[in-house]
Amino acid sequence: MHPEPPTETPTVVAIHVAKGRRLPTRSVPSVEAEAGAGLVGDRYHGSKHRHVTIQSLPDLEAAAAELGRPVDPGLTRRNMTISGGAIPTRPGDRITIGDVELEVVRIAAPCRLLDDNLGPGAARALHARAGTVFRLLTSGTISVGDEVGLEPTR
Repeated sequence: MHPEPPTETPTVVAIHVAKGRRLPTRSVPSVEAEAGAGLVGDRYHGSKHRHVTIQSLPDLEAAAAELGRPVDPGLTRRNMTISGGAIPTRPGDRITIGDVELEVVRIAAPCRLLDDNLGPGAARALHARAGTVFRLLTSGTISVGDEVGLEPTR
């Protein structure tokens, strides 16, 4: 028997924030995560539950293959894109990004702007790949390259 190859730990590959609804997102190398409030500088900062939205790069790649064109992570309007792994979707499950702990609120609904931002068919291609909405349980800095602990904990 051969040992299983080591699995690579998922990392943050992109971070995006937008100052307001319908305003373009901008890519940032890091962001301050504020427990109970959200990402500093993002449109949802200060909201009760919608602190962070996270999607996976493999899901974006699958959507791109279905669409026949690339999918820019920033145009999906999600805050973070991670390199792989199954993002938990069960409310109450927890993950870590660096030293920051997050809790699942719900599955994210596809943004209404997807077809406008990415072209016809994008909302359909991303419907089951829209990511997950999290609330922040602890504060800290999240940076591109941070490791993501996806083992759901309660």
